[in-house]
Amino acid sequence: MSKTETKARTGGDLSPVADVKSAVAGFMTDFKNFSNDVDDRLKKQEERMTKLERKSLTTARPVLAASADFDAPHQKAFNAYLRSGEDDGLRGLELDGKSMSSAVNSDGGYLVDPQTADSIKSVLNATASIRAIANVVNVEAGSYDVLIDSTEAGAGWADETSARGETGTPTIERITIALHELSALPKASQRLLDDSAFDIEAWLAGRIADKFARAEAAAFINGDGVDKPTGIMTHPTVDDAAWSWGNIGYVATGVDGDFDGGEALIDLVYALGAQYRANGTFVMNSKTAGAVRKLKDADGRFLWSDGLAAGEPARLLGYPVLIAEDMPDIASGADAIAFGDFNTGYTVVERPDLRVLRDPFSAKPHVLFYATKRIGGDVSDFAAIKFLRFSVS
Repeated sequence: MSKTETKARTGGDLSPVADVKSAVAGFMTDFKNFSNDVDDRLKKQEERMTKLERKSLTTARPVLAASADFDAPHQKAFNAYLRSGEDDGLRGLELDGKSMSSAVNSDGGYLVDPQTADSIKSVLNATASIRAIANVVNVEAGSYDVLIDSTEAGAGWADETSARGETGTPTIERITIALHELSALPKASQRLLDDSAFDIEAWLAGRIADKFARAEAAAFINGDGVDKPTGIMTHPTVDDAAWSWGNIGYVATGVDGDFDGGEALIDLVYALGAQYRANGTFVMNSKTAGAVRKLKDADGRFLWSDGLAAGEPARLLGYPVLIAEDMPDIASGADAIAFGDFNTGYTVVERPDLRVLRDPFSAKPHVLFYATKRIGGDVSDFAAIKFLRFSVS
């Protein structure tokens, strides 16, 4: 604050009251100048912030759905890698051990960031695949062993003094399910990737999810176990009356390539053991479902009845039906319908990581995205699944 003159015009000293008034007036003048200066600076700062905000909003990409704040650096780095191959952002990230978003080998492969992986998983679960009713296990190894007690311990009656003979000892069956590599190779033009308004994550997730879902759904039904999961249709089948471990039992309809009424479906249900029947599910394709939907009992009521409660799906003989298009059509000798407890009877094994490798050179001017996932599957309990065979016997 500047000092205020306290001298009178005549050169004499001011009175004490005048001195105080003069000092206060000087203080107020200096304070007002200081306040005006602060206001000017704040106004200029606000104008700069407004200009900066308008610039950032002009070039902003659409906000990705359900993104948490801590995911933003991973998504930015991943998008930069997909668009231009720039991997510095990925290499510099501090990775959370609990997250699926992390850099892997120096070969250029990277795990999909958490948001994309969640999208893919949701689509896979929504597809018509026995994955929806099977036992799904995540592993970090190259295979998964299922241990099954397929026999019973022996027992016998005896009186108080008789000698006890040796009884049978249960045995353990080991089923090894190997993991195989499932891959997809979608592509997009570099110009499309350069478009800032294009949601690259949604596109990539949708393309890969669709291909993976269809490939694995087919393998779980018809896979031969060579570089792919082993399907339920691949294992040997025997008449259920002569069933033994390692085979899948079947019940015949009594007519070659057709139904002989709905009794065969009832026989199929009760061919399954009571311990599995409570969690039973029918599996068939759409054409077979259309034929089954027309079946009636002796009183003219449809076997496939509508749900009693609102929103409950229709049930066949009280059991849910999964429509899997990879099941065979009704034909002579075809096992077109499966029934069983698939959560016990079939195991899907997969590694939780999904890798994406960007290749801008092989298909110029397009960019290839090579995605891989390791997955396996096989029957884990041969007593838990039965077939309906469209044959005389």
